[in-house]
Amino acid sequence: MKTSIQEVIQFLEDFAPLSYQEPYDNAGCIAGNTDWEFRRGLICLDITDDVLQEAIDTDANLIISHHPLLFHAVKKISGRTPTERLLIKAIKNDICIYAMHTNLDNMLQGVNAGLARILGIRNCRILQPAEHRLVKLSVFVPSAHADKVRAALFDAGCGHIGNYDNCSFNTPGTGTFRALDGCHPYVGEINRLHHEEEIKIETVFPDFKQAKVIQALLKAHPYEEPAFDLYPLNNILPAAGAGMIGELDGPVPVKDFFTLLKQNMHLTHFRHTACNKNKTISTVAVCGGSGAFLIPQAIQAGADILISSEFKHNHYLDYAHDIILADIGHYESEIQTKYLIFDQLIKKFSNFAVSLREKNPTEFF
Repeated sequence: MKTSIQEVIQFLEDFAPLSYQEPYDNAGCIAGNTDWEFRRGLICLDITDDVLQEAIDTDANLIISHHPLLFHAVKKISGRTPTERLLIKAIKNDICIYAMHTNLDNMLQGVNAGLARILGIRNCRILQPAEHRLVKLSVFVPSAHADKVRAALFDAGCGHIGNYDNCSFNTPGTGTFRALDGCHPYVGEINRLHHEEEIKIETVFPDFKQAKVIQALLKAHPYEEPAFDLYPLNNILPAAGAGMIGELDGPVPVKDFFTLLKQNMHLTHFRHTACNKNKTISTVAVCGGSGAFLIPQAIQAGADILISSEFKHNHYLDYAHDIILADIGHYESEIQTKYLIFDQLIKKFSNFAVSLREKNPTEFF
């Protein structure tokens, strides 16, 4: 059975919803026709000449990158810039380009989870959980159909709170309505007031699942016109957000942890805050890519060290007494990302490979 590129993309977006991306980002399909039949896929961090040529040489017609090829609007495609030339070459060779960037960063099982696993960090949780991403649903259902509707809502993604699922609150009551001419009521008579014993089901879901939840509700509910309410919530969404924090198995001297960091991340060197090497590290915060914006949150959460990249000189000065900052490099902090994407895709689609020609764009003399 043939598979379309759109089917692959839908699988990716079920795993890492595009709504999780930051406002500045450009994750998603960047070029190509998603209706094309999928032949072979290539996964990379950045789309370069070498990566694109590798896709052509291996007959791949879908490239999935972590960093979007396009961050800003393009008004002309003349081939004068590297990005324009890559776009032209991809289009000429019928290659679809798709990016999974901050939507993959901002996930409990995303980029930072992969980084935490490499470093042996346990009890991981989001460092800066997402806000304003939860919706509360209240729906009124005939008592005899409450179990069916509730199950449909849970299957659609409702009722997850922390490590609990199937969460709801149910209140019995009496609903009234009068079906007017032209209606086809499930219960009651035309132009006559009807009283029905009902259950008010209340549950929550992340906002990106709203269309799926409403579709499931309408399909399972017996009424012609179900009554329901949607309330945006200010509660945090613990399963999404920036950075990650957790603990080591026990306190580790700074010097030993630095050695582990170099070994496990395959680093030749990294920059860090001047610190007492006899100090121990127990709580570790991480952020793949550029994570300086999380320094205050890491300190507030009690982290001994924040591992990320692109810290500025003043960061090392301003926070020297509060936390150790370890800059391991942007590329180095995200190198595991393409294997994370690969591990997800290979569960369902066998014809994927990780780019072998990709290399760190930064060198040191």
